Parts: sequence; C-alpha cells; structure tokens
Amino acid sequence: MKLTRNVILCSVAVFASAGAQAADLPVKAKAVEYVKICSLYGAGFYYIPGTDTCIKLSGYVRSWTSLRSNVIAATADSGLGGAQNRLSNNYTGRAQANLGIDTRTATEYGLLRTYFLGGYRWTTGGYTAQGNGSTVYQSLGGVSAPGNANPGGVAGGTLAVYYAFIQFAGFTIGKAQSQFSPPWGDYPANWYDVVGGSGLEPVNQFTYTADFGQGITASVSAQDQVANYTTNIWNVSAATPAGLATGTYGANDIGGTRAPDLVAMLRVDQSWGLFQASLAAHDNHAAYYGGTELAGHPDDKWGWAGLLALSIKNIPTGKGDTINMASVYTKGASRYNFNSYIGSTFAMYGGTNLAGVYQSVGLAGLSDSVFVTGSGQELTTTFGFNGGYTHNWDPHWATAIYGAWAAVRYNGNAKGYICNQVLTGLALSSGVAGCNPDFNYSSVGTYTSWTPVKGLTFLAELNYTMLDQKYASGSTVTLPLQSGIAKPGAAYELKNQNSLTMLLHAQRNW
Repeated sequence: MKLTRNVILCSVAVFASAGAQAADLPVKAKAVEYVKICSLYGAGFYYIPGTDTCIKLSGYVRSWTSLRSNVIAATADSGLGGAQNRLSNNYTGRAQANLGIDTRTATEYGLLRTYFLGGYRWTTGGYTAQGNGSTVYQSLGGVSAPGNANPGGVAGGTLAVYYAFIQFAGFTIGKAQSQFSPPWGDYPANWYDVVGGSGLEPVNQFTYTADFGQGITASVSAQDQVANYTTNIWNVSAATPAGLATGTYGANDIGGTRAPDLVAMLRVDQSWGLFQASLAAHDNHAAYYGGTELAGHPDDKWGWAGLLALSIKNIPTGKGDTINMASVYTKGASRYNFNSYIGSTFAMYGGTNLAGVYQSVGLAGLSDSVFVTGSGQELTTTFGFNGGYTHNWDPHWATAIYGAWAAVRYNGNAKGYICNQVLTGLALSSGVAGCNPDFNYSSVGTYTSWTPVKGLTFLAELNYTMLDQKYASGSTVTLPLQSGIAKPGAAYELKNQNSLTMLLHAQRNW
C-alpha cells in the first residue's frame, strides 16, 4: 500500500508540474494598432485606428476684457452700458474654452467631412436697479448671485455649439457660416462687432457648392432665418412708452417659421485675393394684429439683401498684409447688414447744454418691417460698408485699422406709424415735423497684437462708435421712469451719441 500511495503522489506531482508549465507558455497577442499620421489633409491629422478616417483635434482658450462696456467685444450702446452711470461697468470679463473636432474620409463620391466646434464660456454680468435703492446681479452667463430671485453661483457660464456640419459630394448640411458672408464676415481687420458686412454667426443650412476649379465656386443655400437672421417685425400699434424709451418702436410680432432664407453666392478665391457676390431672400412672416386669430394679420412680405466683397492679398507694404472690404444693401432683411451679435435697439445717454432737460439721449431702433393694425408690412431699408487693413511689422507684431458705416431708412408710411406712436407715448417737443426714426451707425478702430510664440497672441483694440440719430436738432422727449438703469422720468434732449471702448485679448490656440 505504501508503494502504491507513493506512486500516486508522484504521478499527481508530475501532472501538476506539467500543467503549471503549460499555463506559463506564451499566448500569441493581437497586433497593436498604432496611431498613424495622416498627411492627406495637412498637419495635425491622424488615422483613427482600424479605419480610413482621419481626425484632427484643435481648440483655444481665450480671455477677454472690455473696458467701459457691459458687453464683450462690443460698444456700450444700450442697457446698463448705454446708461453711463453708476450701474455701468468700467470693465466686463469673459473666459472661454473651445474644442474643435474635424474628421475626413476619402470616398468614391469625394471628401466626406464632419466638423464640430463647441465651447464653454463664462462672462461677468452687471447690477440692475430695482427702483427702490437696491440692485440685483444679472449674469451674462445666465446665472444670478445667491439670494436673488433665481439663486445660483456667480461663477456660472454657458455651453454653446458654434459649428456642427457634414460635408459630402458638394453638400453642406448643419450649422456653418452663412454662404452669404465673405470669409471674414463682419470682421475685416478687427475683433469688435462691425456693421456693413453681412454677419459672422453660423447658421443651420442645406447648401450645395459647385467647384469650377481655379478657385471659382458657386453655392446655393437654404438657411434658418428665425434665430440668426431676423431683427424685429414691429406691430407699432402695440408700442409702449417704456419700449419707446429704449428705441423699441413696437411689439415684436414674428410668427412661426414658414420658409428658410434662400441664398446664392459666387466666389473667386485666388493668390491675388478674393471677390464675392451674394444675394439672399428673406420671408417676413408676422403673427396677429391682436391677441387672437380673430384679430387678423398682415400678409407675408419677402425682403432681400445683396453683398459685394473684396480681399486684396500680397500688397507691397509687407508679407501677409491684407485689405478686406464689403458693402451690403438690404430691404426687409436688416440682419444681413447689422449682424446678430449687435443689438437691434439703441439708447445711449450723455451730457447736455440745453436748459430745462435732465440729460441727452440717442434713441434708434432696427427692424425688418413695421405695421399697424389693419395695414400691410412696410419693409425697412439699410445699406452700409466696412473695410480694414492689417499690416505685419514682423512675424510677431501686427497692427490693423478698420472702419464701418451703416444707415437705416424707414419709408413714409413707416415713419408715420412710428411717429404717431412716439407722439402718443413720449412728449416730443418738435412734433411730427421733427420726428424721424432714421439713423446711422458707424465705428472706427485699431488694434496691435503680439505673438511671442506660435499659437499665443496678446492684443489691445481701441474702438470709437457713433450713433447719428435723425430727430430734429434741439428736440426733446419726456421719457418715463426706467428703474432698471436708474433713469428718472424727465425731459431729455435728443442728440447724437458716441462711445469709446477698449478690448484686451489673450488667446492660446492649439
């Protein structure tokens, strides 16, 4: 038995040893798929492992500070900034971080591309008066201070999607820059919002672009109009004194979406520069004269806009120097001249030498059309231009100068509608003869930038903006109390106004 037991134990030991050695034998591993550089589409692209799709990640972090304005990269032309009192910010700050994702795949139909650019930004706000000696913080980031009506953390922010589109076989589907705009939009050589050049904000669209070679392309597009490319359709019969005091000449009475904006564009982009011609059609679809369907409504009325743009490169003043310019004319499509980063009502306050009045004020309002109960829409006309020159002193330093001017003109019927309401809601000293809601809006500025290393830029920009209102010289209005900006109910001189602001900018691109 003892011999049998020893044989069994030895056998178990041998099998156990063999099993352990078998478990230690190497197993063939799956091949590692390394990330490979994709040179087809330029620097920064890599193949997504296991696919023939190339991807590029990019982005930036930006810090902005606007001096003497409650708005980032824009002038103090309304609200708390336009009030020019103890509620107006001496500075407003913003921090922003954006992420871009670009994918590209070669197919039998041509390039398949998707692009996304989104970001998160935080902007300081301001304190609105409550009319009783107290104020409430209102954050431009959508978050109020603790203890206010909508409690939350002051350090709030907003999430945004700037671009999100697919390109395939000549089609662009999704949110992209409007085909109406030249590549620089309303920024020929600047960071401030400037009129007279078509706008820059991306918009949802369905576009086909034909490429004829040698830099010549043509596009036809249907794009969303409601959020980005509409100002006001004013029901002047519903105007209120409080609204008139801010340049709001009626109740905004836009109906639901009926038709997209239709855009056609021709572009020549070559080594010497760029030329572009664009046309857009815009449907003005109003809601009702009154509170119910029974009140009736004005018929739809189509407006339009046209643009010519020119860029000149390789000019003799220096390597990389450019001149960009654009002009635009609109009728019933004012957002193609005044981009959607600029407000549509203006109320700027200043001093006065006129006896018997409290201060001076410049009032102006922008619309696509106006109407009164029982009438049809009267389309608003605008026209303008902008231009800028950028000079590169060396690879690290650059200076730009720019200017822009835009005009808003109401026809005779529209002026009659507005002025009757102004006389009803505000005591206009010069009467109908001195009432003219037309106005001009212009801006000039300059910046100098320093790029010490690739991808990092510091910049300071100075901007001077002028509101040229057309009410009769020496006219006065009696405005109601405006508690939010602490302006008393009093007589004010109607007078042209101006604003001098500065932007400080730091940005790291990667």
